[in-house]
Amino acid sequence: QVQLVESGGGLVQPGDSLRLSCAASGFTLDDYSIGWFRQAPGKEREGVSCISTIDGSTVYADSVKGRFTISRDNAKNTGYLQMNSLKPEDTAVYYCALIWGACPVAGTSAAVYEYPYWGQGTQVTVSS
Repeated sequence: QVQLVESGGGLVQPGDSLRLSCAASGFTLDDYSIGWFRQAPGKEREGVSCISTIDGSTVYADSVKGRFTISRDNAKNTGYLQMNSLKPEDTAVYYCALIWGACPVAGTSAAVYEYPYWGQGTQVTVSS
């Protein structure tokens, strides 16, 4: 059974950092690219980043470029999202998702249905 579990969310102040983890079980991450999405209250789920399993290339939404770093450790079957210089507008539930092969051509603008596997989400709240 494919299972993804996110962790690492929490309540932080503006300017702080968090590292989210996405642990996979029931299969190996080697064949999948990992995407991170977020959904703020009253807003649609939006793509944040993706890391390709093909060549390790990464893409980021403009809103997080330079502050967030996506990575993966296939030996641990885990993906990560390092979030620095957090802002109140980063407040959302963060989800990891998997897609077979490369990241979508549309990058972080890809539709959520392109990712067949999803975690349950972890809350990130940035507030002073």
